[in-house]
Amino acid sequence: MGSKLKYNTRTTRKRTKLKRQKKSIGEKMKKIVFGITSLTIGGAERVLVDIANQLQEDNITIFTIYAKGDFEKNLNPNIQVKSLYSKQYNDLTKWEKLWIPLKIFLFRKQIYKKTIANCYDIEVAFLEGPITRLFSVKNKKVKKIAWIHNDILQVFGKGIKAKCKKILDKNLYQQYQEIIFVSKDNLEKFKTTYQTNANTRVIYNYINPQNVLEKVKEEVNIHFNKDVPNLVTVARLVEQKAIDRLIKVHAQLIQEQINHHIYVIGDGPLKEKLEEQIRKANVEKTIHLLGKKQNPYPYIRMADYFCLFSYFEGYGMVLEEAKILNKPILITDTAAREAIIDYPNSSIFPNTEERNKRRTRGGIKKQKNFFHASKRI
Repeated sequence: MGSKLKYNTRTTRKRTKLKRQKKSIGEKMKKIVFGITSLTIGGAERVLVDIANQLQEDNITIFTIYAKGDFEKNLNPNIQVKSLYSKQYNDLTKWEKLWIPLKIFLFRKQIYKKTIANCYDIEVAFLEGPITRLFSVKNKKVKKIAWIHNDILQVFGKGIKAKCKKILDKNLYQQYQEIIFVSKDNLEKFKTTYQTNANTRVIYNYINPQNVLEKVKEEVNIHFNKDVPNLVTVARLVEQKAIDRLIKVHAQLIQEQINHHIYVIGDGPLKEKLEEQIRKANVEKTIHLLGKKQNPYPYIRMADYFCLFSYFEGYGMVLEEAKILNKPILITDTAAREAIIDYPNSSIFPNTEERNKRRTRGGIKKQKNFFHASKRI
């Protein structure tokens, strides 16, 4: 009860801050556009929908690169959605997936003038990457804000392509008057790479707790094995989320007869590769890739633990959702630690495979002892 009250107080502060921002914007400005890659299922996307709905203004537009995102239907009807392309990202050919981000970078001035220029008073690039490059086109008539949701040192990878992006983006961020970060860690990492004269500040992600508490009531057609601990994670199937490492650790613990089940909610480009890894490790019965779910809350509710074992994070929006549902939380040591500072029912694991395995083993054994004791009562 105490942790829930603490969370709600913090949420109220966030809502009050949003209202103050809304008031100051409304006094001076008329039209606001938020830019994002798409409104497909994801943490930043869910946050943007909550913010836009909370503002409750008729002058809000969300501009996406790709259309038909899952969360578009969750927006209030007075919010406009405009898309650069009419297709979903998953419907693109391999060539289109390579060409479109490059096209946006090379021809961003022409695209900007055709689709965005002279339409808005405030332009908010809500996610790092192509949308930030597009919104960076110089325009003295508007206020430009960039919103950083991730560890900028790692989000683009480590290869030559990633190094090129970092070099090119250095100049782009100079065009923004304000840069907002979702964690202090992200702000510090940004400062080590980019120099900017922009105002910088940290705003922790906003979430509407009532939405979570309403949606958690939905019934889902799945039953967890109550004789073993059940862990749930919600993550895109990309390298950052370290699902490959999670499968390795899980398989090793199963071999040691530390029985447990893991449920992974999310989709992404590594799905087939991870499914093959699960088959080779012979753990198809104990780790389950459930695919993307617009409403993950009933699955989190049924879990014994919520876990987020990423290589790196921006903030970990889903942790706020797990906190609302009072779930024990396990995470690796990333910027996500800022989300659980005041949440007592949580543990932070070292961000290495071996230490991860040791701590997970200990947690599962502890949970199993609790199960056995419960059955004797």
